[in-house]
Amino acid sequence: MKHYYLIVDTETTKKQTVADFGAVLITRQGEIVERFGAMVLGHFGKMPLFADATAPDSALWSEQSAKRREKDYYSMLETGERSIASVALINQWLVRVNTQYSPVLTAYQLSFDLGKCRNTRIDLGVFAQSFCLMKAAKREIGTLADYHEFCNAHGFLTAKKRIPSTTAETMARFIFGADLEDEPHTALEDAQFYEAPILHYLLADMTRKQILESGK
Repeated sequence: MKHYYLIVDTETTKKQTVADFGAVLITRQGEIVERFGAMVLGHFGKMPLFADATAPDSALWSEQSAKRREKDYYSMLETGERSIASVALINQWLVRVNTQYSPVLTAYQLSFDLGKCRNTRIDLGVFAQSFCLMKAAKREIGTLADYHEFCNAHGFLTAKKRIPSTTAETMARFIFGADLEDEPHTALEDAQFYEAPILHYLLADMTRKQILESGK
């Protein structure tokens, strides 16, 4: 029996709803079976993208960055890299994927994405099993001596405590190399190119039961 995993990622609005929804369905061997990426109708373009009013202009989550990110999203819509989908359409896709593949749901910081999807009425509750990819990665990769050496060697440390970073970007760099490009912080691309490789890395040595337990 083939096992499938659905990785979900979201980018949000100031109202704590989902502006950009992305999902990648993969096998435990890392094969991509389906992808879904869309701006959410009634949220993107209607509500400002999330931003921190106290952040300097150069910071990722600054007000200036939010304006740039919104402009980039409109460019993606123009080129066909994104479409606009209603919540009902997203939910229909999720139901079909669940019916067809019965995947395990995951996300990098699952509680965050569950909450934002709930606020948007995107129903991730259709999946019978789920785990937090970030929790599993912290336990299985973040505790490795090699990982600590890698982060210290390349300066991938938290700003305050100066301990190894456990972001998806840093974890993916441990897998692919320190020169991996920064995460674009667009939902589909983050899920496919950063989070899916982390999951594939973990599944090389873990059973479905083990990763469900590790990501509790």
